[in-house]
Amino acid sequence: MSTPTTLPSPDAIHAALSRVDDPEIRKPITELKMVKSVDVQPDGSVDVAIWLTVAGCPMRTEITQRVSTAVADVPGVGAVRVVLDVMDDVQRTELRKSLRGDAAEPVIPFAQPGSLTRVYAVASGKGGVGKSSVTVNLAAAMAAKGLSVGVLDADIYGHSVPRMMGTDARPTQVDNMIMPPQAHGVKLISIAQFTPGNAPVVWRGPMLHRALQQFLADVFWGDLDVLLLDLPPGTGDVAISVAQLVPGAEILVVTTPQQAAAEVAERAGAIALQTRQRIVGVVENMSWMELPDGTRMEIFGFGGGQVVADSLTKAVGADVPLLGQVPLETAVREGGDSGVPIVLADPGSPAAVALRAVADRLTTRARGLAGMSLSVSSVRSS
Repeated sequence: MSTPTTLPSPDAIHAALSRVDDPEIRKPITELKMVKSVDVQPDGSVDVAIWLTVAGCPMRTEITQRVSTAVADVPGVGAVRVVLDVMDDVQRTELRKSLRGDAAEPVIPFAQPGSLTRVYAVASGKGGVGKSSVTVNLAAAMAAKGLSVGVLDADIYGHSVPRMMGTDARPTQVDNMIMPPQAHGVKLISIAQFTPGNAPVVWRGPMLHRALQQFLADVFWGDLDVLLLDLPPGTGDVAISVAQLVPGAEILVVTTPQQAAAEVAERAGAIALQTRQRIVGVVENMSWMELPDGTRMEIFGFGGGQVVADSLTKAVGADVPLLGQVPLETAVREGGDSGVPIVLADPGSPAAVALRAVADRLTTRARGLAGMSLSVSSVRSS
């Protein structure tokens, strides 16, 4: 290889590296102090040493590729060699402090007065109504719009989010901070990522509360636009814990058209009366099946979603809209099994169009008093 007439400067290399974001933290590697050294050789080749946060970092290949591509684009650069090293405990502590501050105890960022993250707790009165399917599709649709989105699988006993998002990646721990894996541009955390295989979780209420608290406080979510919490069915411990830990979380109720399911869903939404949380709206899932001749078969009945919306509007004294009706399609189930939500796998399908419309309504409305706790009465912690 001939020696270039003008060698690239280290400053130009550093400037290129400043445009490389860490895939997990989504901040420049220069800002995170991950660049160990840059050496420009006489023949124009460049050696770059990078600090990884932990040994066996799952993003090591992607980081290497991003660094190589960025440096290779600098005029005058020949071959690029990337060497990886690992931060020590002191460096990891400093990184954690730079991201989360130096508080003795982790705080829940979404519960702070200045938080601009919209937190939606997706609830249902009973299981089997497609609450998790709605959650992952809304998350994927929002991320596809360019929003920063996270999903917390708060259904500790019946966790399903990782499979439905198509990932078995494990979180990475940096100091005492947990870095959530990503799928389809969505950060996600679930107890499934900490348990072997399909092992059941057998915990009592206080342990559920502590797990939820850790997922909210110890996980580095970054600057999220939206956080979706996939709640377990019903009005049990987790729903109460969410109200205590993130009082500004808004409740999104999922039901089916079936009247029995709608009655149970009303109870799930009515918990907002006791917790002073806002109900953002109702999604009716499995509304109908479209037949080949274009007619609709209403397998689970008709009107349950509107009944829930009307009932909750009357109960809370504020408008609770029916945000959308999602038709029953085999592709929705197939997307959950394959790990590719239908809004990505088949964006033109009726179900995908309906889910994307709900996502649009949730992310384009004005904030106003949404999510703010109104001091009407005191809430006692049990």
